[in-house]
Amino acid sequence: MRRLAIIAHYDRAGRLGGYVEHFVRHLREHVEHVVLVVNGTLSDQARDAAAALADHVVYRDNSGFDVYAYRDGFAAAGRLVHEVDEVLLLNTTFYAPVRPLAPVFEQMERADVDFWGMTDHPEVRPNPITRGPVLRRHIQTYWVAVRRRMYTSTAWRRYWSRMPEIKDYLDAVAYNEGRFTHYFESAGFRSAVAFPHSLIPVQNATMEAPELLVEAGCPIVKRRLLFHDPLHFEQQALIGRDTRIALERSGYPMELVWADMSRVARPRDVHTNMGLLEVLPDVDAGGTDPRSLRVGVLAHVFYEDMLDELLDLCDQLPGGYTLIATTPAAEKRDAIEATLRRRGRSGDEVRLIPSNRGRDISALLVGCRDVIEGDRFDVLLKIHSKRSPQAHYNQARIFKRHLFENLLHTPGYATNVLRIFADHRTLGMAFPAMIHIGYPTLGRAWLTNREPAERLADELGFDVPFDELSPVAPYGSMFFARPAALRPLLRREWDWEDFPTEGGYRDGELAHVLERLLGYAAIEADFHVRTLLTTEQAATSHLALDYKLQESLATMPGEVWEQVRLARAMGGHAFSGDIAGLLRVLARRAVSASPATARLAHTVLTGAKRTRARLSSASR
Repeated sequence: MRRLAIIAHYDRAGRLGGYVEHFVRHLREHVEHVVLVVNGTLSDQARDAAAALADHVVYRDNSGFDVYAYRDGFAAAGRLVHEVDEVLLLNTTFYAPVRPLAPVFEQMERADVDFWGMTDHPEVRPNPITRGPVLRRHIQTYWVAVRRRMYTSTAWRRYWSRMPEIKDYLDAVAYNEGRFTHYFESAGFRSAVAFPHSLIPVQNATMEAPELLVEAGCPIVKRRLLFHDPLHFEQQALIGRDTRIALERSGYPMELVWADMSRVARPRDVHTNMGLLEVLPDVDAGGTDPRSLRVGVLAHVFYEDMLDELLDLCDQLPGGYTLIATTPAAEKRDAIEATLRRRGRSGDEVRLIPSNRGRDISALLVGCRDVIEGDRFDVLLKIHSKRSPQAHYNQARIFKRHLFENLLHTPGYATNVLRIFADHRTLGMAFPAMIHIGYPTLGRAWLTNREPAERLADELGFDVPFDELSPVAPYGSMFFARPAALRPLLRREWDWEDFPTEGGYRDGELAHVLERLLGYAAIEADFHVRTLLTTEQAATSHLALDYKLQESLATMPGEVWEQVRLARAMGGHAFSGDIAGLLRVLARRAVSASPATARLAHTVLTGAKRTRARLSSASR
């Protein structure tokens, strides 16, 4: 069967994306012609890539979503539609192929139908989009294949010529996706679906059970799974880690995923949705031997009497390591060198740096710039002698323990950490999960650093979307990283004088700003980052978080997403535009306080429920 693919694409920054190129190259094995329809524009580099990828590239205004792109792409294809048996209408909202495309095309070629899709959505009553009585079963229009009998029909021409104005996403669902299947079936055309909704008993398997679809042979995974609101997935009981593992095991090139997400998604959303926290055992879990990794330890040693403690931790690394120590005073250097001789170490380096301005951060970016730029090591471990004399004794003690244990708890644990780097070439950085016991970090870990961080990110040319509340960052600035993951920070020539003196070492100043940009640097370099916890630390953290959430949300009515948004609204944050949700929560509170308000609340809740369904529908 000869095929033409019309592919609708949009990217806010004018990128094509490696994931698109990868998909089209594989799709080419099954189609004769490709028309790429770009809503908006592309950069010069992306234009060149698009021209090499497609037979014809159509540039149009960014209006009408993929609906108008399909319409205009079909018109632009001209005579090509008469040279093929089937036209594919596709957009770029998914990664593919995560499973082979050939079995799907072979299966559907045998089907005696006029149009088919990859997946469909079951009937829903009432219609959450139009508020009508029913949203009919429909093929999801990220992938629709139409055969000649249908696309040469009067019904086809009438459908597109009478398409209503598409002003927003809900219009696209109401006037095209939710309508397309019923319209053409009513006109006498037959349809089929490669992976019907009856296969998995959920409304939208692409967003609610994606790993089961992949297991069944479905070749696509929706991109939205990585950047959609994590509270939505929590409500759906979707474990995103399962989706990530399914992607990884499929052999799909994960570097394309992380490169894509680095430009379109907030890091904490991706981190949460994809389950990028690693809770590792203290014993070697087995698998890839990481001892071949060349490990460099960059240790800023201000308190030289802590060196033995640091070295005892590092000695748990499998395969050995090379130490590069930095220190700001000659007497400290001498003491460090004496300790290294006493321990029988050789091949290490002690660097006397001219200033302690910026402490361990300046020691990294100025004192060890050559190490980051070079290829001497595969993985760097950055640590420092930490005492936190400004903090309460218990706070300082637990912070130090949090960092040291979650990096290098035991030999087996350290081996497990390095194994993640050995197994995942796209892993750029791994660091302890954000500390929250004894520290007011939850929901506010930017502190006063966000605005200066945004200015610095702009100066460095970072294109990573900023987290709204707490950045994904190595708090305490201790971490494992590939040198390349740190190089975006070197787009500026740093100097000791850039950093404040000891009296200026506080939030909002450069060292703390850079600390919060370390993880973003790795993401900017198209890597992904993971956080680390020992099993013991995970248990302690979970109990503390559980209790805090119980206390924080105890008086908040509604479901979790409602509780969180109401709490944020009460705290002065924007309510994300979900006024209906706020009314619903407040109505519930009123009912619980006074049963006499029940009838009024019923009216409010009914309207709010309909509005929320309309706004949060994820049928596509």
